[in-house]
Amino acid sequence: MAADSEAKPETARANILLVEDDLELAAEIVADLRARGYAVSHGATGLAGQAQAHEGRFDLLILDRMLPERDGLTVLEALRSAGIRTPVLLLSALGAVDERVAGLKAGGDDYLVKPFAFVELAARIEALLRRPPPSLETVLRVGPLVLDLIGRTARRGEREVELLPTEFKLLDYLMRHVGQVVTRGMLLEDVWHYRFLPHTNVVDVHIGKLRRKLDAAGEAPMLHSIRGAGFMLRPPMDV
Repeated sequence: MAADSEAKPETARANILLVEDDLELAAEIVADLRARGYAVSHGATGLAGQAQAHEGRFDLLILDRMLPERDGLTVLEALRSAGIRTPVLLLSALGAVDERVAGLKAGGDDYLVKPFAFVELAARIEALLRRPPPSLETVLRVGPLVLDLIGRTARRGEREVELLPTEFKLLDYLMRHVGQVVTRGMLLEDVWHYRFLPHTNVVDVHIGKLRRKLDAAGEAPMLHSIRGAGFMLRPPMDV
């Protein structure tokens, strides 16, 4: 996996965290990316990489699938559950379809199989960095419903709403699409990170649980099923 000799950018374009336990490969990747103008930090274990991702402000994470102390998918799931939305490029010698699907479902944004050419790695990085950045909002509000993305709490009026991690992600998505019909396919792709649409009732089960938590007895409903289309979150109607 030799580095190619593209021109070096004038200034650092992005801050990247590489989590890779193969120290020889990591050194080659770091050298190549720095030559391209990126600022690069390195962690050699899953625990170290997870701690660095929590503490630093990175534009992109490059995460090896198989790591000592904590494997890459466990690290990725923990970061996503903590609300860290930084794009993640997974590296792995495991190239089977099931392995790639597992990585994407865990919250990965792209998956590159080893061995790879550095020019392809650079192209994948460029593509991920071109994506629009995640919203900088830290609190979402829809009528009496308030979702604190930093504190990981939800309230409807004066009532606290206890949410499990997947319910929190689901509500986050619905609040960002308030007043819009959201299909089951959209939720499977964007919340569960499926890249195919299996026959499953997972969306309906989680919507049902979330609705019971949001719309307590005596409260005007906010989460609605739209027959033949999907679901919609909207402020409660006056009654």
